Amino acid sequence: MDAFTGVVTTGIYCRPGCSGNPLARNTRPYTSAAAAEAAGFRPCLRCRPDREPVPGWVEAPELVCRALRAIADGALDDATEDALAARLGVSARHLRRLFDLHVGATPAEVARSRRAHFARRLLDDTDLPLAQVATAAGFNSVRQFNRVMKEVFRFTPNDLRARRRAPDRLVADGGLELRMPYRAPLAWTPMLSFLAPRAIPGVEMVDLDAGAYRRVIELAGAPGVMEVWDEPERSTLRLRLHLPTFDGLVHLLASVRRLFDLDADPTVIDAALARDRMLRPLVRARRGVRVPGAVDPLEVSVRAVIGQQISVAGATTLAGRVVERFGTPVPGIAALGLTHLFPDASTLAKADLTEVGLTSPRGRAVNELARAVATGDLELHRARDLEHTLAELQALPGFGPWTAHYVAMRACGERDAFPASDLGLRRVLGDDPAARAESWRPWRAYGAVQIWLGPAGRQTRPQAGRVERPTS
Repeated sequence: MDAFTGVVTTGIYCRPGCSGNPLARNTRPYTSAAAAEAAGFRPCLRCRPDREPVPGWVEAPELVCRALRAIADGALDDATEDALAARLGVSARHLRRLFDLHVGATPAEVARSRRAHFARRLLDDTDLPLAQVATAAGFNSVRQFNRVMKEVFRFTPNDLRARRRAPDRLVADGGLELRMPYRAPLAWTPMLSFLAPRAIPGVEMVDLDAGAYRRVIELAGAPGVMEVWDEPERSTLRLRLHLPTFDGLVHLLASVRRLFDLDADPTVIDAALARDRMLRPLVRARRGVRVPGAVDPLEVSVRAVIGQQISVAGATTLAGRVVERFGTPVPGIAALGLTHLFPDASTLAKADLTEVGLTSPRGRAVNELARAVATGDLELHRARDLEHTLAELQALPGFGPWTAHYVAMRACGERDAFPASDLGLRRVLGDDPAARAESWRPWRAYGAVQIWLGPAGRQTRPQAGRVERPTS
């Protein structure tokens, strides 16, 4: 489907519904903003297509979709197209050929567009100095920043800031505020209901009354705090950051988008799941359900191992003990209910987790997981296919099918991961959940979340069960 229209007489590209209304013979269709920009068009100043959320999946081969998600996660910020292609298991030439056919721009042009659009948002929403905008958006220098912004928008950064609209500028009493657009609808309250009982004490918290999520974060080696809440009338999440530096902020924003699955297209997903008679009332009651992801994939993975065969509340308590014993204290934020950064992979690889109540097999499973991440033998990212991800995870001690699928779903953003041995799914779907959910492909993860959230019309604190026993 063509998402943007280039106008040859003006040299701009617009999103559908723009009031410019050019003659059809003067327009050219493009599937992405990067493709329009690669063809020489600049974003329309009226409809602002550069502020549109980029879909996580497009009508293209799965390899292209995975490459796009990897680029959104920063895969080309410090690497080449050759390195990205190697991660995907193909040649760079083949990857560029697929991008030319299905995206209309090279991977490098997509990455350039991503950085430029993020910088434009910072110019609009914040009063950060231009040099800080450049480093926050991932540019290597102010000179590169100026050149790319001029190429993409035909205006210098100074010109773009002077042209910003008054409602765009965000002013906060403290910290830096940004907007993160999404495709409506977004089932925000169900999302928080899922995250609340799983929030790791000291690291994150959910305020259901205020409709807000808070957590400790780290950027450029410095700890800080983020707060997120919904602005449904604008189809955006509002993000407030308290950080001593904003270098590489584009990477943090990518991880927050993964946490809340903001690149999903709920219209497509809901329509597919609603074809199932059992899911239909759930989808109608909770439109826009997303699969909660992770700011830190290791954190979610460790939490999954800890939670094997015990209640959600019990796993949360144990995870809090791990953080208190092995995490990095962050002073001055206790009033927010936050105290620590989650321990890093190197620390967990050598930690004696029996000290905080984990069994020896489960502690060893966390050690081996962390060791694999620390050495680079295991990469928890969105570039690999589901089968490869599951095989790598299940090669680790203590990782059976449930844990592997759950980690693939939340830490790696696998839309079709499905922990079929889950007791909660079996209670609803019967003895063979995998067969029952076959028609949900490729959105089985979303169907699982709908079931975990409980019956239609009820806000729940879901308690997904387990049936697997960790292997030593």
